[in-house]
Formats: sequence, C-alpha cells, structure tokens
Amino acid sequence: MRPLSPLGMATLGSGIIAITYGLARFVFGLFLPAMRDELTISPSMAGGIGALPFLSFVFAILAATWVIRHLGVRRTGVAAASLAVIGLMTIALAPSSLLLAAGVLICGISTGLSSPVMAEAVHRVVPSWVLRGRVNATINAGTSLGIALAMPAVLIWAEAWRSAYLGFAALAALGTLAALCYLPRDGQRHSASQRRPAALPVSRSQWLGIARLSGLAVGMGGVSAAYWVFAPDAVINAGGLAPSQTAWMWLAVGVGGLAGAGAGDLISRFGPAASHAAGLTVMSASLALLVVIPGNFALALASAALFGAGYMTLSGFYLVRSTQIMTEAPSFAPVLPLLATSVGQVAGSPLAGWLVGAEGHVTTFLLFATLGLAIAGLGTWLLNARGAADWRTV
Repeated sequence: MRPLSPLGMATLGSGIIAITYGLARFVFGLFLPAMRDELTISPSMAGGIGALPFLSFVFAILAATWVIRHLGVRRTGVAAASLAVIGLMTIALAPSSLLLAAGVLICGISTGLSSPVMAEAVHRVVPSWVLRGRVNATINAGTSLGIALAMPAVLIWAEAWRSAYLGFAALAALGTLAALCYLPRDGQRHSASQRRPAALPVSRSQWLGIARLSGLAVGMGGVSAAYWVFAPDAVINAGGLAPSQTAWMWLAVGVGGLAGAGAGDLISRFGPAASHAAGLTVMSASLALLVVIPGNFALALASAALFGAGYMTLSGFYLVRSTQIMTEAPSFAPVLPLLATSVGQVAGSPLAGWLVGAEGHVTTFLLFATLGLAIAGLGTWLLNARGAADWRTV
C-alpha cells in the first residue's frame, strides 16, 4: 500500500481524533441531562463521572510512548480506536451509573493513546518541519468534527442517548478499520527520520519550555472542564432551553473549533505568548457569555462557537508548540502538556459540580471565566520569560 501523503495523514488523523476525542470523550456533557434523568445522577456524581475520562487519559498518555515503542504506530492506533468502540458500547448499554462510569473511563484510555500515536505518525509521514505543525494542528482540530457530529444525533435522539452512543460506536468501528489499513507500519517512515536514536538528550531549556506549557495547560484544563461537563446542563436547568437546542450549541462548538487548525500558523505569526493569551481570553469570554442570559439561544450559540475556537486553539497550541520544542521526540513531546490539561480537567470537573450544587450555574461559570483570565495573564509572563524568547529558532 502506498505511503500516506501529508493530506492523507491529516485526513486520517482528523477522523481518528474526531472519534477518540470528539465522540468518545467530549460529547458526554451534551447527553448528561438525559443520562441524569434516566439513571438518577446528582450534580456532584455527574462531576465525578465527568472527571473519569480525564483521569484515565492521564494514565493512558503516560503509557503511550512505551506502548508505541512495543506495538508500533499501526497497532497502537488500532488499539486506540478499538477502545473507543468498547467504551462507547458500554455507555450505550449501561444499566446503572457504575457501568456508565466504566464506559467513560475506557473512552479516556482511547483518547490518551490517540494523540501521541498521531504525532508519531505525522513525524514518520510528513517530511517538512513547518508542514508538520500544520498537519498536527489540523489533526488536533478533528475533535471539532466529532463534536459537530453529535448535533444530528441529538436532533434525532434528543432523549434516546443510548441510540446515539450505538451510532457513535459504529463510527468508531469504521475508524478502527481505517487505522488498520492506512496507518504507517513500523518500518514505514520518512527518510529524514529513518534513524532516530532510542534515547535522545533533552536540554535544560527544552525541559523548561515543556514545564511552562504543562503548568499553563493545567489551568486551561481546569477552566474548560466546567463548560465540557455543565454547559448543556446550564442552559437547560438555568435557562430553560430544550435539550434538542443544545445540539445546535455543540455544532457551534465544532464549527468554532475548526479555528484550532490554524494554531501552528498563529504561533509562527504572533509568537507563543500572544497566541496563548488570545486563546484563553476567548475561552473565558465564552463561559461568561453563556450565563449572562442563560435562556437566550443566540447568546448560547455565540458562547459555544467562542468556546470551540478558544479550546481547540489552545489544545493545538500545546500540541504544536511541544513538538517544536522537542522536535526529535514527537510521541513524547505532547505527553506532558496534554497530561497536564487532563490533570486540570480532573480537578476542575468535580469542583464545577460542587459549585453548581452549592452556588448555581451562573456563579460557577463566572468564577471559572475569571480564573481563565488570570491564567492568560500568567501565561503572557511565563512565555515571555527569559529562555522562552527564542521560540522562532527552536
């Protein structure tokens, strides 16, 4: 079979990320109101369950480099997509909140394996350093495609979340087949990366760069958790919107998130500090806008589009920037920043659940928006700090 072109790699990678991130991980909040009604889930329990895919993601992404080394790119990619099938089916058939939790836990493992293996595949397939940044950002934006796919599912199965998840599992099965057929085999890599040493020296400046990204990613993940888990709940319970209307919100998140495909070019043009601050400011604005008038459908759509743009730009930023810092370790470079994002989400999800139960949706979202602005300011200082200013030549 012919090797993938950069366009083919971007297409395949976007599809797999759409499944493992968009469908298996992030649409949970969209169906949460219906799940809560059927399985009698309290807000605090919902926050705990919402944290599980982030938690399992942490362990999976830590193991991803080892798994890729032992299984190879193709088999690891197939494993990631297959776990998405299993997790989605478990959710669809769950008779209780316990099995629902098990399903979302398995979905998180799928997500944790998929980003490193896609980054490694890009390194093997795409020869140009600049083009790799674009392909990685495009693949990362595939999350938005998966989220957008949830929109017709909710319109068709507004309350029948089990049917929706069965459909998602079927799409994940197709993704598994595509990974099996098209991901590069172990011996298939671009000549420029034919002989990478098994253990690469990492300089102090590289570790400092990754540490800065990871610290900021913790904060971003915590801020985003409130929206991913409780945004549909907020407009339904605080604003009185119909469950079917949240489908349009998730479509707006997906469409807005396509802006994340430009994360690599954004860094090249404006630098890391300005790019990061812009993403967090947009995301914080989306949280505040959602609860200004939670029953206003137009504002909810605008908020969702802003959130998608901000979140996907930031996640693309962490992915692209990490691979720029550790150029010769593409499967390891994004591990710590993406891990840090999930650590923040693990902490942020139950915190948001507790605040929603204690103070309501409006106060919760305004507090999280304020936190996002504070992290934007901190990021500007850290990414402009001495040792981070040489970003153009890394």
